[in-house]
Amino acid sequence: MKKHVVIFEARGGSDKGKYGFRRDSKPIVDSFKNRGWTAEIIFYEDKDRGEIYRHTLDKADAYISRVNPGNLVDETGYFQMLRELVTNGVVGLPHPDAMIAYGAKNSVEKLKGTGIVPDDVFTYYDYETLKEAFPKSLKNGVRVIKQNRGSTGEGIWRVEVLSPEKYKNKKSIPLDAKLKLTEAKDNHTEEKTLEDFLKFCIQYLDGDNGMLLDMPFLERIVEGEIRVLMLRDNVVNIVHKKPAQTKDAFSATLFSGAKYRYDKPEEWPELVQLVKSSLPMMQKRLGNYDLPLIWTADFMLDTDKKTGKDKYILGEINASCVGFTTFLELSENIVDEVLALLDADAAISDQWAAFQK
Repeated sequence: MKKHVVIFEARGGSDKGKYGFRRDSKPIVDSFKNRGWTAEIIFYEDKDRGEIYRHTLDKADAYISRVNPGNLVDETGYFQMLRELVTNGVVGLPHPDAMIAYGAKNSVEKLKGTGIVPDDVFTYYDYETLKEAFPKSLKNGVRVIKQNRGSTGEGIWRVEVLSPEKYKNKKSIPLDAKLKLTEAKDNHTEEKTLEDFLKFCIQYLDGDNGMLLDMPFLERIVEGEIRVLMLRDNVVNIVHKKPAQTKDAFSATLFSGAKYRYDKPEEWPELVQLVKSSLPMMQKRLGNYDLPLIWTADFMLDTDKKTGKDKYILGEINASCVGFTTFLELSENIVDEVLALLDADAAISDQWAAFQK
């Protein structure tokens, strides 16, 4: 073993400290040093892709990807490099395809009809489908539209029809209907016609990763969103994020005024058990990839109409660049997990036929 790990980051963005790198990456480097390993942070740019690839292949046993999707104009070159590194023996944490499978908004749609995602969840990849399907979806009540890219609530809209009683005898909401729109980024509201909003959403459909997720709005979001922080298959922390107590607020981001409370997993036994029991199903539906190294699952409370009991609904999975600045001591657990994975990987000999790729 080379006993070296590369941590990939991208320049810019609001997730950086005074020296330009993520505040929770340096603790990972230090934790590796405490165990007799070395680690370095490399800022990825397309123009340096070849040099970065050769350096990582030569020096590292593994990489840890900590690139926020919003910090790269186009992720194509980055993912190509990661795939080449994995193909040539560098352990990917996570594998780029696992990053896409778990981190894309359509991961929620792939889990619909299970105990954690309702049936009426849809994804749109082109304007024609959006224009045809969303007016029918909107007839069922208030919806939430989420773009595939972005962070901190940008491009996540609560969509509510004004005067819905006017359309109770129609199969879908007409294009000239007035909508009240609230963006999760800062809880600001706008009014547009349905047609104007659909045209506005074209920007979210552009590009190779363009997509929109359409979900029912859950009113109990005002009680808080519950973020489950995962280290592969272990629940390591829970963040209860309660939206600001102001009119129209539904966003659970700090920027929008939400209040965060940090809990231990044992304080949420039912949710922890639900997540743990759902992992095999999630892995199967999301492509049978290894679980990401650090990832989160965000849940909201709903009420089961049959029993009247609480139930948890999955709203989003994050796997590309999950932060843990509030509990930096997790760097120790992260590094222990990485080294255990590398030890297990090294124990498998490629010379035996059963393990040949």
